[in-house]
Amino acid sequence: MQEIFRLFLEGLQKTTWLEFIAVLFGIASVMFSRKENLLVYPTGLINTILYTYFCLFWWDLYAEASLNFYYTVMSIYGWILWAKMKKGGTEHVLEITKCNQLEWKQSIIFFMVCWSLLFLLLRTFTNSDVPAADSFASASAYTAMWLMARKKLENWIWWILTNIASIPLYFYKQAVFTSFQFVVLLVLAIMGYLTWNQKLKQAENF
Repeated sequence: MQEIFRLFLEGLQKTTWLEFIAVLFGIASVMFSRKENLLVYPTGLINTILYTYFCLFWWDLYAEASLNFYYTVMSIYGWILWAKMKKGGTEHVLEITKCNQLEWKQSIIFFMVCWSLLFLLLRTFTNSDVPAADSFASASAYTAMWLMARKKLENWIWWILTNIASIPLYFYKQAVFTSFQFVVLLVLAIMGYLTWNQKLKQAENF
């Protein structure tokens, strides 16, 4: 435990101001997501653009770089989808829903396909020393973001899985502050699931 704490302090001292900014906006984005606040997307965009650069040029985490580019695209898509639109003089807002059995199967297949393809690409075309872990964390996050844009409750389950996988991955890459970010995001993801689940139950009982 002392060795882990020492490595954490050393990594924290080496953290650049850009990484600090990226982490702060990443945490802010998740907090806005829990509250169903549209600011989840602009704050998320700052985080994802910075992490695309970090993963590509600093840490050789190529799947994570592609993931953050995907985040950027999906954030724009989600921003449009979540935005309040005028329809016949009334406001329409996308509501929280649960995945049905078919949607669960689709999300699992989507995850498995992403993981397999990313792993093969990393093993074949890159110098990645963590292809399995990199591709796993990225595939689960791809799935989470896809479900989040559609406001599916289960997006939080995939975020929880993503955060659990990302903590040791970034610690191994000596991105200690980013690794700590995923500890915070894990807690926020659990809270997010509970908050959305409560809102869904209230809506169903209304």
